Amino acid sequence: MTAPTRRCHSDPVVLPVRHSKEAKPSLGCPECSRLDQERLAARNRGDHSAATDCSVLIRRHPTH
Repeated sequence: MTAPTRRCHSDPVVLPVRHSKEAKPSLGCPECSRLDQERLAARNRGDHSAATDCSVLIRRHPTH
């Protein structure tokens, strides 16, 4: 058996850990309040994907 002719000697990629704060709903905004309640309900039932989706929607809401 022959030795490989090409080897990869690069260092592993290290991704930074994001320590961003949680998306805060705007006070008095009914849509933000609804999303915040939906996020809490999703967390309580263990649906972290849905909770993250709500956080993204809160962060992207046009009143912010």
